[in-house]
Amino acid sequence: MKQQYIDVYADNRDLIKANSAPCLNIIRDAAAEAFKITGFPTHKDEAYLYCPTLQYLATDYGLNLKQIEPKVSEKELFHCSVPGINSVVVAMVNDQMRAISETLPDGVVVCSLKDACERYPEEVENCFNSLASKHADAMTHFNNMLAQNGFFVYVKKNTQLEQPLQIVRMLDATIEMMTVAHNLVYVADNAQAKLLLCDHNRKGSKVFHDTLTEVVVAPHARLELYELESTSETTISHSQLFVTQAEGSEMLLNQLTLSNGITHRHTVVDLDGDHANLWLGGMVLNDRQQKTENYTEINHNASYCNCKELFKYILDEEAEGAFSGRIIVGDGTKQTEAYQTNRNLCLTNTAKMHAKPQLEIYADDVKCGHGATTGQLDETALFYMQARGIGKEEARMLLMLAFVADVIDKITVEPLRDRLRMMTEKRLRGEGVKCNNCSLC
Repeated sequence: MKQQYIDVYADNRDLIKANSAPCLNIIRDAAAEAFKITGFPTHKDEAYLYCPTLQYLATDYGLNLKQIEPKVSEKELFHCSVPGINSVVVAMVNDQMRAISETLPDGVVVCSLKDACERYPEEVENCFNSLASKHADAMTHFNNMLAQNGFFVYVKKNTQLEQPLQIVRMLDATIEMMTVAHNLVYVADNAQAKLLLCDHNRKGSKVFHDTLTEVVVAPHARLELYELESTSETTISHSQLFVTQAEGSEMLLNQLTLSNGITHRHTVVDLDGDHANLWLGGMVLNDRQQKTENYTEINHNASYCNCKELFKYILDEEAEGAFSGRIIVGDGTKQTEAYQTNRNLCLTNTAKMHAKPQLEIYADDVKCGHGATTGQLDETALFYMQARGIGKEEARMLLMLAFVADVIDKITVEPLRDRLRMMTEKRLRGEGVKCNNCSLC
C-alpha cells in the first residue's frame, strides 16, 4: 500500500515542488525518506488502535499535483447564513484558497501558505514544522511528502479580533480524489481570536481528506478554535492538529462531528508555558455505518497549568466510535490540574464504542482525574417524561440533547451556539443538517 505513494512521489517530485509552498519543499525529501522507513501506521500504534481510515488508503486516489483550480463558480461558494454571527468568511476548495474577504480586520492576515512564505517569511520560518517535527509519525511524514499548500492565519501582536474568522473547506471531486493540506495558525503575543473551521462536501464527492494543522498560541494570547464537520458518507477524513501554548495563554478547542463518513482526528497539545489553560472537547453524532475516532494527547510541560477534557458520543444503528486520550504530567511541573472525561451513548446493540482514557503523572502536588462511561439512555428518565405526556421519540431526543448540552454550551459565539443547538436537534431527530445557502451540503 505504501509503495504506490512512494512511486507517485518519485515519479512526480519535480512537478510537486514546482506547484508547492517553498517551506513545504524544504522538508519534503526528508519526509519522503522517513515515510519509506515507517510506511503507514498499523493498529499496533498507540494513536491508531481503532483507526478507521487506514484501510481506505489502498484506493487509487487522484491527486491534483498541478494544482488546477476546481471548476466551482463564485455563486457556489459557501456564504455563512447563521443569523447575527457577522463572521469573516474565507472559502477554500480542497486545498486551495478561492475567496477571501476584501476587508479583513486590522491586524489579521489570511492567505495561502504559499503566499505566506513570500509575504511573512519570518513568521513562517519561526512557526512552520516546529510542532509537527516534534510529534512526527508516519502520517505526518505522509502529509509532508505530498502536501503542496494550505491556509495561513496570522493574528498580530495585541490584536483583539471581535469578529469570528470562519474558514469553509469545501471538498469537491468528480473522481475518487485525495486532498492533502498543511496549515499554519499563529496567534501572537496578547492577541485574541475566534476561529471556526467548517468542512463540507459536494453531494456525491468521494474524497480522502488529509490535513495537518499547526497552531502556535503566544504568551498571554487567547484562541477559540471550533472544528465543525458536516460532510457525507462518501468523505474519509484524516486530520492531525498540533498545538503549543506559551506562558499565560488560553485555548478553547471544540471539535464537533454532526455528519460524516469515516473520520480520524489526531490532536496533540503541548502546554509549554507556566499558567497556560486549555479546554479540549468535542461531540460526535454517528448513525448508519459512520465511524469516528478521536486520539488526543495533552502534555503538561510547565507548571501551574490547567486542562479540562470532555468528549461525548451518541452512536446509533451500526455506527462505531473510538476515544483514546492521554494526559501526561511531566516531571518537575508544579500545581497541575488535569481532568479528562469521556461519556458515550449507544442507542442500539449494534453500535460500538471503544474508550481508552489514560493519565500519566510524573510529578507531585497535582490534582488529576479521568474516567469513561458507555451506556444507553436512562429508561427511568424516559418513563418519567412519558408519564407527563411527552411522546417517546420526543423524550428520547430531549434526553440526548441534554446529554451533549455541556459541549455545545462551551461555544462562546452566541449565534453559532444557537445554530449548532438547532442543527444538533435536527440531527437527533433523524433530519439532515444542511446549512442554508450552502450548495455543497
